[in-house]
Amino acid sequence: MTITVLIVEDSPVVAEFLSAVLGSDPAIHVVGVVSDGEAAVEAARRLRPSVITMDIHMPRVDGFDATRRIMETCPTPIVIVSGSVPAGAGHDDVRAVAAGAVATVARPSGIGHPDHAESARRLVEMVKLMSEVKVIRRWPRVGAPKPDPAPLLHEGPRVARVIAIGASTGGPPVLQSILSGLPAGLPMPVLIVQHMAPGFVESFAGWLEQASGFPVRMAAEGDLMLPGHAYVAPDGWHLGVRRGARLLLSDAAPENGMRPAVSFLFRSLVSTMAPHVAAVLLTGMGRDGVDELKRLKQAGALTIAQDQTSSVVFGMPGQAVEAGAVSHVLPPDAIADLLAGLSLPGHS
Repeated sequence: MTITVLIVEDSPVVAEFLSAVLGSDPAIHVVGVVSDGEAAVEAARRLRPSVITMDIHMPRVDGFDATRRIMETCPTPIVIVSGSVPAGAGHDDVRAVAAGAVATVARPSGIGHPDHAESARRLVEMVKLMSEVKVIRRWPRVGAPKPDPAPLLHEGPRVARVIAIGASTGGPPVLQSILSGLPAGLPMPVLIVQHMAPGFVESFAGWLEQASGFPVRMAAEGDLMLPGHAYVAPDGWHLGVRRGARLLLSDAAPENGMRPAVSFLFRSLVSTMAPHVAAVLLTGMGRDGVDELKRLKQAGALTIAQDQTSSVVFGMPGQAVEAGAVSHVLPPDAIADLLAGLSLPGHS
């Protein structure tokens, strides 16, 4: 099946380069190239591409507004192709993902650069992968009624010493929504594994703190977990918990193709803090964290999956529901409400 791609890029030279890179794969057909966000919205409606690659800084309508408008009118997987060097990527790329884009990838290096072949392969691979995502209309008009909350599947404990959250495709805005709903005096820490392209996690953590108002830090080896703070797994490192409520970073082999992996985090909690764990699996592809979430549930932890209606990809949470690994299936605002009401064991 041919994957059709719309390229949104204001530089003709870069647009031609991206067309050549994507067009080199026989499974991909570039159906259009436009140079600003206004044209992107119109072309998305007219061409109905499988995937859109989106620039951010453009005349008339920028990539943020174009992404939001496309997701309102004709939801399409949008991949931000960043011109930033990944290690120095700013908040713009993360903001675009929060606006509804499904992924961010660095623009391939130029022909002749030693990294050209590998970086071009990453772009092609990302476009192919994201073409399989069934996106939903994420941004209803102001005043649109909210869906009724999903019912609780099982009653679970209302106490925890730690909250652990795993997320992948579509995760950043959901995490922002959940952290925004947590009180400043939350009596336990929050640990986060978010699958993200290399080089963007530090910017993501900064954006998440700014957008939610909740303290967010990059996790560091041996850190003592503080209540009312969130810790994000850094690039290329699994995040776990040692006994004594200290953070563990590991460069062990990837799990489910990922490092950091949600599975590593949840498994470390089975052996150190179960049953006093609240574990949440959010939108994303694959099944990272599913088996370990079930083990946490069996150990008495509170386990939560994001519901299908609000998930960009009901892969990870859907697999968890199917496996019988969750005690609650909820939309983001209800997840935040449930977590906000947790207390420490022995307290009320």
